[in-house]
Amino acid sequence: MTVAFSAGRDEEIKRTARILQIIHLVAIRPRRYRAKDLAQHFEISERMIKKDLQIIRHGLRLMLCSSRQGYYFEETPQLPAVAYSFTEALALVQAAQVSRQVAGISSADLSAAVARLISLFPPEFGNLLQKLQQRSRITVEREHRQEMLHLLNQGWLENRKLDIVYQTAGRQGAISQRVVHPYHIMPYVRSWQLIAYCERRQDVIMFKVDRIQKATLLDETYEIANGFDPDQYMGDAWGVMRTEGQAPEEVELHFAPDAGRWVAEEYWHKSQQVEEQRDGRVIFRVSIAITPDFTSWILYYGSRVEVIKPEHLRTAVVEEHRRAAGLYK
Repeated sequence: MTVAFSAGRDEEIKRTARILQIIHLVAIRPRRYRAKDLAQHFEISERMIKKDLQIIRHGLRLMLCSSRQGYYFEETPQLPAVAYSFTEALALVQAAQVSRQVAGISSADLSAAVARLISLFPPEFGNLLQKLQQRSRITVEREHRQEMLHLLNQGWLENRKLDIVYQTAGRQGAISQRVVHPYHIMPYVRSWQLIAYCERRQDVIMFKVDRIQKATLLDETYEIANGFDPDQYMGDAWGVMRTEGQAPEEVELHFAPDAGRWVAEEYWHKSQQVEEQRDGRVIFRVSIAITPDFTSWILYYGSRVEVIKPEHLRTAVVEEHRRAAGLYK
C-alpha cells in the first residue's frame, strides 16, 4: 500500500510541475507552442497534454486561447511574488536533491528544476546554496549539468547571448570557444540538448549540454529567427540526429503485448500511428529517416518487437542480433 501511494504521489508531483511549466512556456512565448510541440517537449502523448490544458482552462480558470500558431493567454497570468527565508530555500533544494533517488522522476528534469529554483533566490544565497550542492552526494557531472542548464535557461528566457567552451564528439574531442543564441532546450533520454545559433558556424546547430565545459552570460541580446520551429528544424529525425537530405521511409513494427502497452502510451514522433490488436499486440507505424538512434531503439526491445518493413532495416536488425548472440557462444 505504501509503494502504491508513493508512486501515485510521485506522478501527482510530476504532473503539477509539468502544468506549471506549460503555463510558463505559453506565457513567455505566446503562439509558439501547439499541443504536439508541448507533447514533444515533455515527451508524453498529446492526449495527456490536452488533459493538462483542460486543467489550466477549467481547473485554474486561466484564459488560455489557441490559434494555428499555438496557445496564448488572453490575459497573462500573474503569480504572486514568493519570498524565501534561507531555511526554506535550504529545505526546497534538499527536497529536490533527495527526489533524484525516487524511481520515475527524471534526474535531468530535476536538474533543470533545481537550477530554476536557485535562480529565484536572492544573490546572497548563491554561495551558500552552491556549497550545499558541493557537499551533497550528487556526482560532479550532475552538478555541472545543473549549472549549465541554469545559465542556458536564463539566457533563453532573457534573450541573452552566451559565450561557451564546447568539446565536440568527433575530431578527438576538440575544444572550441563560441558565442551562441539559445533557440530551444529539450531533454533527450538522460541528457539535454541545446538548439542554438552559433556565431562561429553562422548556422543553427545542436549542442549536447553535457559537453559544454563552461558558459558565460553576455550582456548582448538577440532575436530568434522568424519562423523558427523546433519540429521543422529536426525534420523527420528520430531522436536528436538530424536528417538533412535523407528521405523519410515507411516503417512498420509489431510489438509483443508487454512492450506494446508501454510504446502505445508514449509520444515518439509526429507521424506515428498505433493500432492495438485484440490479442494485445501493437502495430506501430512511423514515417522517418532511419538513423542509428532509431535502430538502437528497436534493438532495445529485443525479441519483443519484429521489423516488418522496410526490408533493409529488418536485415540490419537481424544481423545485429546474430552478432550479439555470437558473443555468448
